This record gives sequence, C-alpha cells and structure tokens, in this order.
Amino acid sequence: MSAWKNLDTLDAWKAIEADDHRVAVKEALAGEAGAKRMAEYKAPMAAGMTYYYGAKAVDEELLNKLAALAKEAELTEKYKELYEGAVINTGEKRLVLHQLTRGQLGSDVVADGVNKRDFYVKQQERIAEFANKVHAGEITNAAGEKFTTVVQIGIGGSDLGPRALYLALESWAKANNTLKMNARFISNVDPDDALAVLSEIDVAHSVFVLVSKSGTTLETLTNESFVKNAIEKAGLDPSRHMIAVTSETSPLAKNSGYLAAFFMDDYIGGRYSSTSAVGGAVLSLAFGPEVFAQILDGAHEADELSKNENLLENAAMLDALIGVYERNILDMRATAVLPYAQALSRFPAHLQQLDMESNGKSVNRFGESVSYQTGPVIFGEPGTNGQHSFYQLLHQGTTIIPLQFVGFVENQFGEDVVIEGSTSQKKLSANVAAQIIAFACGKDDENRNKYFEGNRPCSIIIGKQLTPAALGALLAHFENKVMFQGFLWNLNSFDQEGVQLGKVLAKRVLAHETDGALKVLADLLEI
Repeated sequence: MSAWKNLDTLDAWKAIEADDHRVAVKEALAGEAGAKRMAEYKAPMAAGMTYYYGAKAVDEELLNKLAALAKEAELTEKYKELYEGAVINTGEKRLVLHQLTRGQLGSDVVADGVNKRDFYVKQQERIAEFANKVHAGEITNAAGEKFTTVVQIGIGGSDLGPRALYLALESWAKANNTLKMNARFISNVDPDDALAVLSEIDVAHSVFVLVSKSGTTLETLTNESFVKNAIEKAGLDPSRHMIAVTSETSPLAKNSGYLAAFFMDDYIGGRYSSTSAVGGAVLSLAFGPEVFAQILDGAHEADELSKNENLLENAAMLDALIGVYERNILDMRATAVLPYAQALSRFPAHLQQLDMESNGKSVNRFGESVSYQTGPVIFGEPGTNGQHSFYQLLHQGTTIIPLQFVGFVENQFGEDVVIEGSTSQKKLSANVAAQIIAFACGKDDENRNKYFEGNRPCSIIIGKQLTPAALGALLAHFENKVMFQGFLWNLNSFDQEGVQLGKVLAKRVLAHETDGALKVLADLLEI
C-alpha cells in the first residue's frame, strides 16, 4: 500500500520550496526560443486532443523536480489503488469507482458480493434498452404518443455534470441528426426554476428523470412533488411520465410510481457521476445510447492515459502538479477555466463543483489540520463573452490568476460564413491565441493605464472538434487532475461534509426549531 503523507513532509516538495529559481513566462516566450517552447511544451490527451503548457511558469529544471515529487508522492500507485478498489474515501469508508462506469482499468473489483463493473454495465444496458424503446414508440404516454422531451430533476452532481454534457452536445447532435429528445433540467428548490421549465415544455409528451441516490434529497423531492402536481393538473398519471435513478435500497427503487428505476451506488460521488446512470439516463434519452457510449469511450481513454508514470506523457497529472505549484509556491488562489466554445457554457460550473467540493478541505484524509493551502477557487465563462466581462481584472488586476483555456479548430455544426476575410470560427480561434500571448507576454507602454505586466500563466487544451469522445476525455481529464491534486495535498477528495451543516439548519428552520440569530433571519424571511 502507498504511504499517505502531507505535502510539506515530502523531500521533493522541500526541494521545490527551497529553490529560488522562478520562470518568467514573459521572458520564456520571447523570440524563436519562445516559439519553440510553445510548440514543444505539450502532452497528449485522449480523443486526439493536446494539452499545451508553454505559457506556464515552468521549465525543464522545474518539470524534473515535479516529476520527482510525483514519484515520491506515489501518484500512479495511489491511482491504481483507487481503480482496483481500495477504500480511498476515508471519510465515508468507501471505494471510489467512477472510472469503472466507462471501462476496466485493472483487476476486477468486487464489493458487497457484486462485480462492480458488471453492475455498471448492466445499468447501462437497461438504460439503453429503455431509451431505444422510448425512441421507437414502444414506451409512450397514456395516449400512445411518443415522448419528445426529457427533464432531469436533481441537484448538485445530479444536475451540473449531466446538464453541462447535454448542452455541450446539443448542437453537435442536431448537426449529426442524433438529437432524439430535447432535454431540460430542474435543480433549484426555488419554485421559479420548476415553473420556468414546465411553462416551456409539453408535459403530456415529457418524461421526467428523478435523480436521488438516497431517495430523500429535500430539494429533489420537493421539485418532484411540484412536477407531479403539474402532471396531475394536466389530467395525466405521473407514474406514466417518471423514471428514477437511485440506489437499490432507496424508497424510489421498485416503486410503482415510476416507469422504471435505474441504479447507482455509494461508490460514486455525485460530482463524479456523469458517466453513471445519473448522466446515462438523460443523455441516452436525449442523444441515443450510442452517443453516450462514445462519451464513455473518450473518458476511458483519458483514464488509461492517466496511468502513465511518465509525467510529461500524463496530461492530467502534469496539469495537477503545475496547479499545485501555482497554488502553494506562487500563492495563486484561483483558477479561471475559459472554454472558447459556446457549447461548453456550463462546463466551468461543473468543474467548480468538481474541484471546490473535492479539494476545498483544511484537514487531511486522517482528519488532521494541514498547514498549506489546498484547492483554488474555480470560475469561468466561455470566450469571447468573458473577454467583455472579467478579463480586465485578469489582465491588469492586482491578483494573478492562472488561466486554463480550451479551444477547437472546427465548430460543431460544420457551417460558417466568411466575414471581412475570415470565418467566425477563425475569429474565435484568433481571440484565444491573442489572449494567451497578451496574458503571458503583456505590453509595455509609457501610459501606465495601457501597460500590461504579463506573466499571467496560461495553458490550453486544443482539439479538432467538440465531439462526444472529446467531451468524455475533457471530463475525465479534469476529474483525474482533481484526484491527483487531492493525492498531493493528502486530502479525501471524495466526501463533502461541507454541504451538510446548512441542510441540517434548514430543516430546523422549517420545523420552527430556531432561536437567536437564526430565528431572526427566519422571521425576516417570513418562514
């Protein structure tokens, strides 16, 4: 078994801390040497994509030290323990098995007397069979008419990941004639969220996917009741319009109130669940099971690449180590994720939960306080919209924020027009190229208001087109990056106690069991 140690106890880390050597990105990218660096500082990713990090504050000397750190921290060994069924989630004493939903990485994993890979494959097969019957008109509404819309009801990981993936492929599916059903999502317990969705869909031709592992999630069950009420008001039977994604032991399993129930388990956390039945049901209904399978293939290929012990050929591990260096040595406290693809409009929101819920911890995996900084604040918007929003602070603000760009050579529709000598896609790509150099190299000017300091570290992931496989590869890349950073910081990246306290207090408020400041707030809100 690997040794789990705090980052600041590792000799390789102490060597990095003691080194006064710093790489100035602005100087490193100057001239022909900079051009060579930008082209050569890269690592292969799944689905034909590439991670470029020439605009990061690293050089060969530092990369060698980071490789030594990865070896001493036993990152590949810990990853292997994870996918072969070790109890990596120490807080809840659970295995961590989301990689098994998209392929076998090592030995068979048996838990609770069940081969877990077989369990996940069986659920995928059941979902595929159900989706195909819906698309063929074999499963219909009470009037014998086809369902045209699928609505996912869930919150947190039951919403953010699946929603981001659906939006990422909606245009691609239209262009490739694979959009089987429109998908919508209800997550917030705010009634305006459910009402907004219900007002724009035809309830009679909609099927609703209720996602709750425990079957007791307050927001989700509240929204389910809201939706059932709307179905009944339309003179329809809710049981003919609803399916459940839940655990086999929850109140939703084997319940006559649902057309079908598909199962997940405790070994996959919500923010890692997009490739399980949580994402599988809605995405298979929306795009077809074949497209969901392509997402899984891309994710599995990325998982395989993450096994590589060579740091320079393991993009997720390299991305993770550079991120830890920026967080703990350069004291950079946030990271901006900037996809230059409108289809990825909600991908930063998913990564925000993935990263901040996983590594937003101040104690290690043994419950001991750590004396170093851990997970950064994650935020982002698609380009070029972000350029006209918060890039001012990124370029000239007092806080230096590392930037992770994502760009594609082709758009999803495969159509474009030439305006003023170039297509819209080329204008988009020109913007991302220009922004990276502007951030990294800056601009000298005697007018201080127009001076750009530069030295803002950037990386970019480049692919040909945002396809299902590329999307799955992107998803798994960031999941594995977060995992490797958690290993380095000696955290448990797979529980989320930080979301529980507010839930407990909310129940007290609703039960009118309040006093002090909490009672005052409850009274002000007329609860």
